[in-house]
Amino acid sequence: MSRMLRASGAAGIATLLSRILGFVREWALARFMGTSPVADAFIMAFTLPNLFRRLLGEGVLSVAFVPIFKAKEQTQTPSELWRAVNAVLCALITICLALIVLTAVGSTLLMFAVDLPIETDLMLRLVRIMFPYLLFVCIAAVFIGVLNARGHFFLPAIGTVVLNVVLIGSIFFLAPQFGTELSTQVFGLAIGVLVAGIAQAVFQLPSLWKEGYRPVWVNPLEDSTVREVAARMAPATIGAAAFQLNVVITQWMAASHGKSIVSSFNYAVRLMELPQGVFGISMATFLLTELSHLSAQKKYPEFRATLREGILNVVFLNALATGLLCVLAEPIVRLLFEYRMFDADSTDRTSLALQYLAPGLILFSLNNILTRAFFALGDVKTPMRISIFCLSVNILLAMALLPQLKQGGLGLANSMSACINSALLLYALRRKLPSFEFASMRAPLLAILGVAVLAGLCAWGAHFTWERRLGHQGIPLRAGAVFVPILLSTGVYFLVALWMRLPQAKDIVGVFLKRLRKSKPPEGI
Repeated sequence: MSRMLRASGAAGIATLLSRILGFVREWALARFMGTSPVADAFIMAFTLPNLFRRLLGEGVLSVAFVPIFKAKEQTQTPSELWRAVNAVLCALITICLALIVLTAVGSTLLMFAVDLPIETDLMLRLVRIMFPYLLFVCIAAVFIGVLNARGHFFLPAIGTVVLNVVLIGSIFFLAPQFGTELSTQVFGLAIGVLVAGIAQAVFQLPSLWKEGYRPVWVNPLEDSTVREVAARMAPATIGAAAFQLNVVITQWMAASHGKSIVSSFNYAVRLMELPQGVFGISMATFLLTELSHLSAQKKYPEFRATLREGILNVVFLNALATGLLCVLAEPIVRLLFEYRMFDADSTDRTSLALQYLAPGLILFSLNNILTRAFFALGDVKTPMRISIFCLSVNILLAMALLPQLKQGGLGLANSMSACINSALLLYALRRKLPSFEFASMRAPLLAILGVAVLAGLCAWGAHFTWERRLGHQGIPLRAGAVFVPILLSTGVYFLVALWMRLPQAKDIVGVFLKRLRKSKPPEGI
């Protein structure tokens, strides 16, 4: 049975809990502000701290720091190891505090110096409140990276559950304290974002304490680990900066082509992040640690075998999700979001974006895995160059597709650029690892895609029959229009895959049955 599936499954379960709560959060947000101009202002304001969060924390820091941490584990004492962690943490805190001050001063001066539209003024006011979220979520990213490197995946991933709980609570309990107008209540939500970041960072401390970590201020300018991490982060940061710049540019382009495009596309992205987070990011998180360990020990045959297994697993898990999102986009959006401020027009716009975005699901997850393979090998420049090129392509595609397809154009541009990204990463990896044996994956990949198409057709048939005979009036019928096709097509997918003796299906079912047996109480109780 695959150790990869067991380890990444632990993070996947935690991620699943987080994504379920994320759905509740997005439902609450849709109910709270729908696809209104206030929603657009909030989403664009939140993009700014998220931009720097991804530049300084989470993905970029993890892929740079975890391989270094794993290498130092083999050569340094625990005290030296924790000193290196504190040095990196202190450098990150210093940079974040400087950015927070600059952003607060810059946004304030802009508001007073320029006569801005109401939506832009609201966005800048929200930025001033939410931007300090950057500091705490970056601290949490360091903590999570260290815990992942020490073999802990479940509890660190639970931190995002805490974040979602706080955000949901702020929507229902804090926002109403700020008046009756949506334009003032949204400030309560902005404060909730800040509190959520603090909660996520604090949640990681007990696990780190048990590992032996103690916070101590270390001058980052005098530490060699900081310089080593910075050298590795620089190319990855450029790639991440290109990605975030791409997000900002496409959002402003979308806003210029009509209201509600930004928020509609954002809801579609959130829906796609459920399978991507559970099946793609959790697998990539495990692989970064595992591949870094194998690379440090120069076990390249095992490195290649582990990477091939990871690619096949992530394609198998995401292929079914891709088909279901394409076929059931409208009933899923209707069930989850259509209430109060989120009306039938909002459902149409969001489901259109999701249908064009969903085909890229496998590719987005595959890109995460391939990028981490390069990072584990110490190559951060190749994925950076490919990323910058593909993001430039994405902007050009968005410019061409937005006028006709609106939010659907953003989704299609993302999917097409992700396809180009995957192709270039695979080509570069084949040149870097000539004996990778890509040909051995061709037959199982084609088999997986064929089974996924069959499952998608079953989902389409079940949904068509349900709509024709029962419709979707009321919550029970809406739920049936989603879950009956999902359960039927999932059953077909796994039964056919097991009949075809696909190892991925066998391993996944084996992990599931083993966990099920463990959950049963002993006989006689």
